[in-house]
Amino acid sequence: MANQVCLVVVLFLCLLCVESKYMMYNTSAGIVPGKINVHLVPHSHDDVGWLKTVDQYYVGSNNSIQVACVQNVLDSLIPALVADKNRKFIYVEQAFFQRWWRDQSEEVQNVVKQLVNSGQLELINGGMCMHDEAAPHYIDMIDQTTLGHRYIKEQFNVTPRIGWQIDPFGHSAVQAYLLSAEVGFDFLFFARIDYQDRAKRINEKTLEVVWRASKSLGSSAQIMTGISPKNYEPPSDNFYFEVGDTSPIVQDDMNLFDYNVPERVNDFVSAAIAQANITRTNHIMWTMGTDFKYQYAHTWFRQMDKFIHYVNQDGRVNALYSTPSMYIDAKYAANESWPLKTDDFFPYADRENAYWTGYFTSRPALKGYVRTMSAYYLAARQLEFFKGRNEVGLSTDSLADALALVQHHDAVSGTEKQHVADDYAKRLSIGYTEAEKVVAASLACLTEFSKNGCVNPITNFQQCPLLNISYCPPSEVDLSSGKSLVVVVYNPLGWKREDIIRIPVINENVTVKDSKGKVIESQLLPLLKDSMSLRNSYSTAYLGKSTNVTPSYWLAFSASVPPLGFNTYIISSAKQAASHSGMRTVYKSQIRQNDTIEVGPGNLKLLYSGKRAKLMRYINSKTSVNKLLEQSYIYYRGDDGSKDLQLSFTILRGPLLDEVHQRINPWIYQVTRVYKGKDHAEIEFTVGPIPIDDGIGKEVVTQITSNMISNKTFYTDSSGRDFIERIRDYRKDWNLEVNQPIAGNYYPVNLGIYMKDNSSELSILVDRSVGGSSIADGQLELMLHRRLVADDNRGVSEALNETVCVFDKCEGLTIIGKYYLRIDPVGEAAKWRRSFGQEIYSPFLLAFTEQDGDHWANSHLATYSAMDTTYVLPDNVALITLQELDSGKILLRLAHLYEIEEDTDLSVMSSVELKKVFPKKKISKVTEMNLSANQERAVMEKKRLVWRVEGSSKEQPTAVRGSPVDPAKLVVELAPMEIRTFVIEFYSER
Repeated sequence: MANQVCLVVVLFLCLLCVESKYMMYNTSAGIVPGKINVHLVPHSHDDVGWLKTVDQYYVGSNNSIQVACVQNVLDSLIPALVADKNRKFIYVEQAFFQRWWRDQSEEVQNVVKQLVNSGQLELINGGMCMHDEAAPHYIDMIDQTTLGHRYIKEQFNVTPRIGWQIDPFGHSAVQAYLLSAEVGFDFLFFARIDYQDRAKRINEKTLEVVWRASKSLGSSAQIMTGISPKNYEPPSDNFYFEVGDTSPIVQDDMNLFDYNVPERVNDFVSAAIAQANITRTNHIMWTMGTDFKYQYAHTWFRQMDKFIHYVNQDGRVNALYSTPSMYIDAKYAANESWPLKTDDFFPYADRENAYWTGYFTSRPALKGYVRTMSAYYLAARQLEFFKGRNEVGLSTDSLADALALVQHHDAVSGTEKQHVADDYAKRLSIGYTEAEKVVAASLACLTEFSKNGCVNPITNFQQCPLLNISYCPPSEVDLSSGKSLVVVVYNPLGWKREDIIRIPVINENVTVKDSKGKVIESQLLPLLKDSMSLRNSYSTAYLGKSTNVTPSYWLAFSASVPPLGFNTYIISSAKQAASHSGMRTVYKSQIRQNDTIEVGPGNLKLLYSGKRAKLMRYINSKTSVNKLLEQSYIYYRGDDGSKDLQLSFTILRGPLLDEVHQRINPWIYQVTRVYKGKDHAEIEFTVGPIPIDDGIGKEVVTQITSNMISNKTFYTDSSGRDFIERIRDYRKDWNLEVNQPIAGNYYPVNLGIYMKDNSSELSILVDRSVGGSSIADGQLELMLHRRLVADDNRGVSEALNETVCVFDKCEGLTIIGKYYLRIDPVGEAAKWRRSFGQEIYSPFLLAFTEQDGDHWANSHLATYSAMDTTYVLPDNVALITLQELDSGKILLRLAHLYEIEEDTDLSVMSSVELKKVFPKKKISKVTEMNLSANQERAVMEKKRLVWRVEGSSKEQPTAVRGSPVDPAKLVVELAPMEIRTFVIEFYSER
């Protein structure tokens, strides 16, 4: 018995004493010709705000919402890469990476630089965020990309090759040709396209295409594009390896239970063959990661090490660590011909009855704020350059960072939680506050006479960020005591420009003088009850206290301002009663007095029905346009919402403009303005609080209806640039199965939307991103506001129900916005869309100060232009970037505004004389750069991969481009839709 016990004990001890052996996995595999090569691309998709704020995501706080810590991702990633030189990783979001990078020791930074230089760590996409492609304006997309690209160049001396837009909800033509090809990318990869489109492409092996998105720039700006067959995650649920994930690991210890190497290898090979069957060439890519993964990176790399080792031992397919750059080089080497794609990838539906188009309008107040701050940033950078950028102290950098973050695809899109949207707005406000001081100091320097340059300027300029709600303390001063209000009007455009200024004032008897002291025509309009109510509540919400001053009027006057310059206007108390000055007209009102009421002091007349209080007709005597035209409001969901109550209908007339005030219902108010010198109508809408006490969410829409024969066709812009033809219930790339006739026909509108027939064009331009469509022939519609009561089950877990609280009272968000309407003879509308569209994006910047008397011109410069006084930019060219860099050099971007064949006169080569743009400086060097200014354009062009297109001859028609800049003549040529970027150096002024 004792001997038997000893035998059992010895046997048991032997089981415990199995020889231990370190397992070295062979991860060194490269590409194997003739086999399916599975490129494993480890990545983490790190939203710079979504369910948590950008700060919360970075440090890993607020984990009750989502367990995510980007700091952990980057901290654990570096030692995991160092542990095996064959491992790879790609990182995208520079807003996170730069935070982390600045906190690292020099030793860690050197290790990371080695990883980047060796190709183990590839920084791709390279912008501060993965921007949305529906809601942002193209200038904002360029700016945020430039901010990231130049930082990467500065720190690592590399230029990203790959566009990685895996999560935005649809994809714009501008992203393809401008933010991919023109920044120097060789490949653009994304995941979200319409489910019907994806199914067809899988069936036809056309998930990888050459995307030629610009008809103006053609093949010179095309980009090779890859679309994921599923999403941006691993190929199936069996390949997730974060701590806590449920995918089966590779259990390869034969001394332990659940050994599964053969099964896991079979899973891998089956998934690889399935994807290879829908992919051209023998190279496929697996995106190994998803949202906020690799927080403990070793859990992923351990399993991928094993897969590469055992799959390659099996030999049926070849697995390797890879990056998109390695993948695309292998594709290029295959010398394949690829299908051609044009236009864009909007709208996006991820399944039947699930279109992602409401977000084109979601959070309209945030969208409007972003657009306002974008325009302000453009102007502020110009003024910062004119004054001279401070090496320390105030700058526009904080606003640049905030604007970059908010371009994220869960930011300006409106698809984030409410507290995250509030965080974006807060950052914009902080950035604005600093930039506002830069603007004030710059204008003070420019206006004050000084032989010694700008040293401690004393003029205190104030601005009015809440002018949209009629709140402007600097203009609401009592002038009866003899003080004058000085208004400096800055024009950030390269053209001379005239527009109507409207500011709230408290005095009735005032006069306006121009910079030469001449009294100019002005007009008072009453600040009506509806505007005052909104002003009081929202200024209180913003300031945390009630205002003391109540203005009674809007003062309107016409301002004429030189390019890249300012003009000054003096407002003072009139020496005699204003009614005797003849320089302005007190308002008059008409309330349903006649059957037909004509509105408009100039060429444009709008005809209203007095009985119905409805718009009936649009007449322009200058262009001979005479069209039936109606406008109405509806809302979608549950009720057609078309019960227009028409509680009030008031017309205010004057020498500069007429206004039509309409109370549509208790929560929709509208003002239509017709200006004497303008051939368009301006419609200002106030919508909200949208009632939801009936339990029904509402999407508020305005419809413009004409008798035009539009044949289902209309046109919307791509991120503010090219206009793309849309046909109702139709897709160019597949036979559309219509299941959502409204949502499925909505498109993003950043600049405008129009339709036409054989005789005329009806155009609408907008002041922010909205959704738009043509649901019926002869009709255009815009969605202006949304308030919902249910979540859409797309991850946010929160209904889109925005509220505003004043003290203890909360109610639904009210928004104020504008759109602009014009009808032209067919073929003549592009001039207005392009030129006035630029004016909408870059409005006048107003600054105010007070003085005793009206002798401003005796002590200050009253008018100024940074350009040669005899020169303006061509009508088809806009200056979209003028920014002083830290090196003292400047970054200059010029954009041609027209497409080929868009306008007979202006869709032509144009030129800009740099000597006249900078007459006060002597240019020493001009270097043309790529769009994001991180490499010389000539270098980019030499590296560009040229892809073969199915059915195309070897001789592709060459797009017209501007010639290189002659260093002596310094003239920049721009072809239609061309944007050219330069770094300019000046000779020292000392």
